[in-house]
Amino acid sequence: MTSSYLRGDDMAAPLRIHADREAGTLRIEWVDGHVTTYDVEHLRWLCPCAFCRGEAGLPGWLDSGPTLTAEQTRLVAIDPVGNYAIAPTWGDGHATGFYAYTALRALCPCPACAGARAAAGVRDQTSARG
Repeated sequence: MTSSYLRGDDMAAPLRIHADREAGTLRIEWVDGHVTTYDVEHLRWLCPCAFCRGEAGLPGWLDSGPTLTAEQTRLVAIDPVGNYAIAPTWGDGHATGFYAYTALRALCPCPACAGARAAAGVRDQTSARG
């Protein structure tokens, strides 16, 4: 199924979100039946906050290519942010990244979504290191 962001409609609404801390995954089931599974280390590398991504033309911390510790990739909690995002809390206390559902769906790492992005000429931003 073509990813909703490529179709231009709003199917980026989750039905269920499950964090499996033991397996180190975050699974999202979407309203259109698609399932996205993120490895939590990969998810940490995608943190969209200003500290991690930079702001005002300055690079963020993740742009420096740090080696993440086990605490920095240990998912402690996931809190909803309105009806549009989740805010993970990491083992090191970092909790300022709001991961919008549209972004999580658009960056789905599954082969079908990666192939759809490539076919549409969309630059792949899903690599674990930014």
